[in-house]
Amino acid sequence: MLSLLVDENLDANILRGVLRRFDGIDVVRVQDIGLTGADDPTVLAWAAEQGRILITHDVETVTRYAFERVDAGLPMPGVIEIVASTPIGKAIEDLVLILECLGDGELDNQVLYIPL
Repeated sequence: MLSLLVDENLDANILRGVLRRFDGIDVVRVQDIGLTGADDPTVLAWAAEQGRILITHDVETVTRYAFERVDAGLPMPGVIEIVASTPIGKAIEDLVLILECLGDGELDNQVLYIPL
C-alpha cells in the first residue's frame, strides 16, 4: 500500500471515505506533523523525505513546485490533485482506484488529477 500525506486543504469527507475502504492505510495529515500553514515547497520536501504521496486540492501551485523538484533532480514521490469541484463520491472512488492499482514508486515524479 502507498504511503500518503494529506494536505490541510483536502476535504475531510474524502479522507474519511477512503479510510472506510482501507484497513490500516498508511496516511498522515499535514496538521498531525506540525506543517499547518507551511508553504507548498516545505510540504513537498517533507513528503519526499518520508516517501509519501501528497494528496491535495491545491491545483493552482502544487504542480509547479512538484515539477520544480523533478527538474532540480530532487525526489518527488508523486502528487494526487483533486479538483475541488469534484463530487465527493467521485473523488473517493477515483482515489480508491489509484490506491488499489499503483504500487510503490509508480507515481514517482508524476502528478495525477482527479477526476480521472
